[in-house]
Amino acid sequence: MTVFLAVCLFFSLYSPLWSADSQDNYGGLADYLNKVYGTDENTGLTAFPVLNVPMGGRSEGMASAFSAVVDDVSFIEYNPAGSSMLPKTEFAFFHNNWVADAKLEGIVFASRIENFGFSAALKWLYMPFTEYNMFGDRVSNGYYSEGVAILNASYNFFSGYYFSGLSVGVSLKGAFRIMPDFTGNDGVTNDDTIIGGSGMSQSAVMGMADIGFLTRFNMLKPYNSREKNASAAIVIRNLGPPSKKEPLPTVLNAAISYKPLRPLLISFDFNLPLNMTSVSLSEKPYFAFGLSATVANFLSLRAGLMLKSGSSRVSVGSAITLGKIAVDINYTLDLLTQFQTMNRISLGVRFDLGDGGRKQRSDKVDELYLLGLDAYSRGAQAEAREYFTEALKINPRFDPAKEGLAMLNNREELYQRIEDLYKLEF
Repeated sequence: MTVFLAVCLFFSLYSPLWSADSQDNYGGLADYLNKVYGTDENTGLTAFPVLNVPMGGRSEGMASAFSAVVDDVSFIEYNPAGSSMLPKTEFAFFHNNWVADAKLEGIVFASRIENFGFSAALKWLYMPFTEYNMFGDRVSNGYYSEGVAILNASYNFFSGYYFSGLSVGVSLKGAFRIMPDFTGNDGVTNDDTIIGGSGMSQSAVMGMADIGFLTRFNMLKPYNSREKNASAAIVIRNLGPPSKKEPLPTVLNAAISYKPLRPLLISFDFNLPLNMTSVSLSEKPYFAFGLSATVANFLSLRAGLMLKSGSSRVSVGSAITLGKIAVDINYTLDLLTQFQTMNRISLGVRFDLGDGGRKQRSDKVDELYLLGLDAYSRGAQAEAREYFTEALKINPRFDPAKEGLAMLNNREELYQRIEDLYKLEF
């Protein structure tokens, strides 16, 4: 993790090594990544850029390589299936200083009841809008803004002790764009009269959906833990009709995450943009790599790299947890913008509202199961059956208790067969 962070900072601060002709560090890094990954003439052909701007949080610190991770409220932008596997109920605020004077605010609430997850979010991008005439006089101003409202639900099918289940989720999104009124100034006639309703002609409202699938499993796991150390996901985001003949930024995503060690998480996302009005105008595929490391109970670090034509980015960040409150801070070198000392900063505050008693119920199930094993070892079959049955009443998907009952049933069947044979002989 330390090495990766050092490489990211090295790329962002000492890029002249690979671009001797560059006049600044940003230009060197941008030129280098463009040479490696190439340019894309289809960039910028989709509507509602707010859908492509991350709110912040752990996901942005990992450069958006988060579709298979989705273990906090950041899932709302990456995989709608994440809510049914969310560890805790969370409420969060986000602020992101995006390009120039553009800013983005976000608020998310997410929770789950056993295998059913649900969440809601609001996201608002706004920037000053100022129009000048040919003499440099200001003739129109206001704010250009875009917003998204999200309602999410998901369910985890087939979950049990050995298999974490297959989570399927859907997020319904409603997006709006508001443009201030502007003049008829074409740069020649210098008509400074503001046209009433002109902004409304460029404004729009649109509906769309995200559909996601998520599963967790163990893979090359060198440590003992009930937590699965790998995840896989498939997601399609922003699926909907065009807005004013402009397609939405629809993306098909495949992702995987892996924990080779308990405190270390590695993630990879492959993204395939789809222009739903003309597939030939779709952007090139792009990739994201992310790392996250838990340094202490109160501190975690993350870093990420996204390779995307015209919009590659390097991110580093951290989260500080104090009791039930976690503060996420991310720094991103986004190659949409000019490099500055503080290129782009996002801030998130997450509130842990508890797990709804799931941990307490899980501990009780474990206790009953162990009592059942103890009773079985003492030959107290009826007592063991009672403990296993009580455990399944609390968690019907606790497979070890099911196996305990099956073991008891098999034993009773075997005793019955032996008794029947004994009766036949005598």
